[in-house]
Amino acid sequence: MTTASNSTPVFLNNLTLQSSSAINISVVGNFSGQRVQEILVARNSVLELLKVDDYGKLSVVLSHDVFGVIRSLVPFRLTGGSKDYIIVGTDSGKITILEYNPSKNVLDKVHQETFGKSGCRRIVPGQYLAADPKGRAVMIGAVEKQKFVYILNRDTAANLTISSPLEAHKASSIVMDLVAVDVGFDNPIFACIEVDYSEADQDPTGEAYQNREKVLVYYELDLGLNHVVRRWSTPIDLRANKLIAVPGGADGPSGVLVCSEDYITWRHQNHPALRLPIPRRPDPLHNKASDNSVIIVSSVVHKLKRGFFVFAQTELGDIFKITIDYEPNADGRIGISNMKIKYFETLPVTNSMNILKSGFLFAAAEFGNHCLFQILDLGNDEEGQEDFSAIYLPQDQEVSVYFNPRGFRNLNPVDEMDSFAPLIDSKVINISNDDSPQIYTLCGRGSRSSFRILRHGLEVTEIGVSDLPGVPNAVWTVKRTSSEQFDSFIVVSFLNKTLVLSIGETVEEVTDTGFLATTPTLTVAQLGDDALVQVYPQGIRHIRADRRVNEWKAPGNRTIVRASCNQRQVVIALSGGEIVYFELDNRGQLNEYRERREMASAISALAVGPIPAGRIRSKFLAVGCTDNTVRIISLDPDSCLQPMSMQAVNASPEAIVIAEMTDTQTGTISTVVNIGLINGVLLRTALDAVTGTLTDSRLRFLGSRPVKLFPVKVQGLSAVFALSSRPWLNYSYQGRNKLTPLSYHPLEYGSSFSSEQCPEGFVAVVGHTLRIFMVEKLGTLFNQTIIPLKYTPRRFALHAPSKNFIVVESDHKTWCPTDRAKIVSEKANHMDTHSNGSSTHEELAVEHFGLPRGDVGKWASCIRIINPEAVETVGLYLLDENEAAFSVTTCVFHGTPNDTYVIVGTAKDVVPSPRSCSAGFLHTYKVSPDGKSLELIHKTQIEDIPNALCAFQGRLLVGMGKILRIYDVGKKKLLRKCETKGFPNCILTLHTQGNRIVAGDVQESVHYATYRHVDNRIVIFADDSLPRWITATAMADYDTVVGGDKFGQFFMVRLPAETSEEVDDDPSGTRIMYEKGYLGGAAHKVMHLAEFHVGDMITSIHKVSLVAGVRDIVLYTTLLGSIGIFAPFASKDDAEFFSTLEMQMRKELPPLCGRDHLSYRSYFIPVKYCVDGNLVEKYSTLSNDKKAAIANDLDRTIGEVVRKIDDARSRVAF
Repeated sequence: MTTASNSTPVFLNNLTLQSSSAINISVVGNFSGQRVQEILVARNSVLELLKVDDYGKLSVVLSHDVFGVIRSLVPFRLTGGSKDYIIVGTDSGKITILEYNPSKNVLDKVHQETFGKSGCRRIVPGQYLAADPKGRAVMIGAVEKQKFVYILNRDTAANLTISSPLEAHKASSIVMDLVAVDVGFDNPIFACIEVDYSEADQDPTGEAYQNREKVLVYYELDLGLNHVVRRWSTPIDLRANKLIAVPGGADGPSGVLVCSEDYITWRHQNHPALRLPIPRRPDPLHNKASDNSVIIVSSVVHKLKRGFFVFAQTELGDIFKITIDYEPNADGRIGISNMKIKYFETLPVTNSMNILKSGFLFAAAEFGNHCLFQILDLGNDEEGQEDFSAIYLPQDQEVSVYFNPRGFRNLNPVDEMDSFAPLIDSKVINISNDDSPQIYTLCGRGSRSSFRILRHGLEVTEIGVSDLPGVPNAVWTVKRTSSEQFDSFIVVSFLNKTLVLSIGETVEEVTDTGFLATTPTLTVAQLGDDALVQVYPQGIRHIRADRRVNEWKAPGNRTIVRASCNQRQVVIALSGGEIVYFELDNRGQLNEYRERREMASAISALAVGPIPAGRIRSKFLAVGCTDNTVRIISLDPDSCLQPMSMQAVNASPEAIVIAEMTDTQTGTISTVVNIGLINGVLLRTALDAVTGTLTDSRLRFLGSRPVKLFPVKVQGLSAVFALSSRPWLNYSYQGRNKLTPLSYHPLEYGSSFSSEQCPEGFVAVVGHTLRIFMVEKLGTLFNQTIIPLKYTPRRFALHAPSKNFIVVESDHKTWCPTDRAKIVSEKANHMDTHSNGSSTHEELAVEHFGLPRGDVGKWASCIRIINPEAVETVGLYLLDENEAAFSVTTCVFHGTPNDTYVIVGTAKDVVPSPRSCSAGFLHTYKVSPDGKSLELIHKTQIEDIPNALCAFQGRLLVGMGKILRIYDVGKKKLLRKCETKGFPNCILTLHTQGNRIVAGDVQESVHYATYRHVDNRIVIFADDSLPRWITATAMADYDTVVGGDKFGQFFMVRLPAETSEEVDDDPSGTRIMYEKGYLGGAAHKVMHLAEFHVGDMITSIHKVSLVAGVRDIVLYTTLLGSIGIFAPFASKDDAEFFSTLEMQMRKELPPLCGRDHLSYRSYFIPVKYCVDGNLVEKYSTLSNDKKAAIANDLDRTIGEVVRKIDDARSRVAF
């Protein structure tokens, strides 16, 4: 990122490369109205609609950014309806009802009602949302006080209507949970867990707080009187945290399950309570049952033809199946006679669980990948797992029951969705010398943590690799007849022969197909209904269905050099530049057109277009010549082989493909001419369907090798497979055109492939091998390689000489090896077999069940060496004595310039809140020559937790608490050289350039300091006037710092030029030392250049270049797994263009859920000098009238606007 002038503002364009991968809410419903259940998920500010196919594969149908925080989500269906609506609670202060429109693949806004202020506020509803099971009403509640009820109905035209809000407020009360009670067609009832704090708020002694009471409250909507009453309330366990609505009416006994710590209780008005203990996981490392208590965090209720069951998951991931026996009482009311709980399965802890009628369970994980499981068995008859019945357990005293954990038995994982959340740290480095750098990330929590390597490109699943008898130069697939669903043959061409392979359960060579095997092949295709055609250098071979073969021979000493064909047309180019055209007649005979076309120069590429629907021929032929031109020639009978248009290109065309692709201007299918040039550039040009003119050309550099192009099918739509130094795929996805590389070997030639085992794949040749592969995760920019970790990763550093990464990991409330061994030894010596009914316990698999829980203040930690090229852990060192690692860096000390040391910052007996430790340490390691092992040189004790480490002028810079200190290496420990204690709270980040030091404080933004060699002092001379809770920072240049805070705010600050020069030119340093502070801080303040609310906590930020030869940009990652960039505009004109376009988009396309876009991007600080590129890119989704109006205001055409939007991304990123 270049900054020409210190005072010149930098205009930035924000673009998202990878949207948030965490799912905070998921619901299931029939949103399309087609008797197929879909899953709707909320990813922070994005609504996604997922579909599960017959094979159990998840695919994204729709993704829509609402530019607001999605707080709650619930589906509902009007009585007698066949389609589910969606109610969304956001931070907009409005309740929004959405409907999915499958024909347009969009979410339509049905109703939107305002009830409060925007933002996530305590007393503004939106946090809780519950819909009556019969679709008659919905309640939306706040964390405190306010609750509104809306009545839902139909009008005379059968359209959904919503009433004015009915208040159900309760002053001085905090709501813990809210659900709709299933009461059939009686008046709708909503249940809440409430705590009244009015007395505790006025009692200074604290006695009222100690005696506070938590109550379960029923709110009834009287449909006749049209108001809400507080119908019933009853005290419940003070530890209650969750409600689960029980089916009612004809489906069950109604009521709610109140989930509290260690217990689940069924409660309903006029019925006695029934309580069940939550079974606990046996843990030999705990002495007291209270140490092993659990709570329910997620649940799902599923109705069967007869009865229902509940899946409830604990914070450890254990899922229990709850069943209820119910029967009518003497007074006719339905009551429950028994309640049973049984261990079902252990999954990663989820935010939401959903059961589909097709027998799948979707688990939206809190951390790590989301999974789709097939339910194999409901576990009713499983042996070895005990059913715990409420009627056999005491109801008025504490009781503990235990279950036996095991691996998967009732569920079978069938698919998963990648999730980077939580994304803790990242580095952008091109270690493998690819075309673009790799993003190395630390993700996850606990035993499900991982080190992930992200590479730009689609993930490829390799199905098979076969050796061939020689080096092939081309490959095709072909069907026998046009009616066949799958391909029949793979045809491989060599230098002097052709090999034909049949496709079935296995791929085998066949010789009776009619193809000429003694010559190389130029192209192969299926003609008409049941014929085949083979073009080879000496002629054309037309193979009929009855095995009759018609041949056309090339005239004289001329040969065929290029050929192209579709289902009814064949075009060949002879040596010397002559074009010969053939067309299939009604009798299935291939006839040559009477005239030929002579080109002015040699032909290097040839392509005939696909036959449009309802037509018998394609009208266009594209011819690429060695004079750097591409000509469009007519194939219409009235003007056959007549030129229609021409386009000059900057290199000789290597390949041409005419494909019908999605037009980003209109959103419709249009004809595009794809031209691959010998200089590695792909040129895409729109072809007018009437005049044949070429317009709206787009260039993209694909690699150093000539670009070869092949038509393929992706999700049933036309796509282009491009091969250069990397394989690329140009395809349409959710109405947008995408050009993305494949993470695969460089290929020589390719074609589409379809078989029963692989319905949609690719076949390609490279070297002497034939490769069959498929691309499944369309729409993504990155593919990933995963290395599992043991504990939660904290920080990592690159050891440059060995190109290995050093990762430090640590977990709180986890036993370290010494404590664990001590407890196990004590248990062995003093075994109490009656404590939990067993004297021995098998060690549970940590990867599946997680790490055993320890006491507060107990830590487990390790240091790991990872080889990213081999994708493996090459060294692992466990820390002991309750010591945890928090930071790591590499340092070359000036006394030992040939050695690169690894410094690890640790602390002992750490208590996270309030932050304290008994001692901090700096471990100094020497790395072995092969980079696979560490040798501890010495261990230096310090006063506080070392959160930030940085190499500085041959020394080590350490930030620990409020202290910034410089160390040098010694023989027995690190030697203290210099320090300052002028920081307000705690140093989290450190960066240096020259003598300048930039430190990020946990609460008070960034501070600029300088190191004075004259008197060996660190002097803080500038800071920020705004308090910021810093999470990540980076230096954009000597004076400029970019960063992010815990509230999702991106900022760019710069030191004034006069201040920077004054500090650097002050030889004695006395002036900055004795300057008077300003606003309670340093004497100088930074300028605020840019502000932008990203919407998620920024965890790392870097100044990088993603595309070779392009200016630097700022790349950031967030806690919920998104990756984005801030790219500076190339000129002031571009900045003004995009700022005006953004303003127009705010007006023409307001956010779906009612949040004002400008206020959202200015959540805490007004947005400044930043353009929301994600909003601007929605320009292509507007109607043509709105596009034209906006383009007219900008004095541009629609095509020019679309091109500038596309170039803004492709020029700086992926």
